[in-house]
Amino acid sequence: MITVTKPIHFAVKGHRKRAVNGPKPKPVEPAGRIPRISKLMALAIRFDKLLEDGVVADQTELARLAHVTQPRMTQIMNLLHLAPDIQEDILYLPPVTAGRDPIAERHLRPISKIVEWRRQRRAWASISR
Repeated sequence: MITVTKPIHFAVKGHRKRAVNGPKPKPVEPAGRIPRISKLMALAIRFDKLLEDGVVADQTELARLAHVTQPRMTQIMNLLHLAPDIQEDILYLPPVTAGRDPIAERHLRPISKIVEWRRQRRAWASISR
């Protein structure tokens, strides 16, 4: 009698569980987590699209649907007052691997109140380093 030892693992392919030859693939470890401010910026853009398309009537209705207060919704939507390149920088911030996020939404509140984009960019450069 001959015994053959071969590594196999079970994987779901389609809707069935099947035996697959070879060792089990190593799980991909996440490089970090997406910064909260990046998520908020994406939400603000999505919410603005919903308002523009008429899916929701106003920010108050949007706040109710999102289960946040109306002032919090205003804080999130104020991120849209930032210069487009700053918004892009926020969306593409590197993942956070340990500790707290380097930039919080409260750091951007005074910047979003600045009307001139040139001054916004200077303020953004001072906190994004």
